Amino acid sequence: MISRITIDPEICHGKPCLRGLRYPVTMVLELLASGMSVPEILADYPDLEADDITACLQYAARLSDVKSTTQVSI
Repeated sequence: MISRITIDPEICHGKPCLRGLRYPVTMVLELLASGMSVPEILADYPDLEADDITACLQYAARLSDVKSTTQVSI
């Protein structure tokens, strides 16, 4: 699933994106955080698939599992 996340310096300045498309993982996560449902996101972005959204969540979960002594302010 996480193989759907691609990083290419030529696409979105090297930010993690979905399947080489110009949909950054951050954008999808922000849409979910704002309260949009998966069906709403898929309706607004027809190039995306439900598995893309799942991949974004898995990617975020892996990133958040990093042990660090540095605090992040939100």
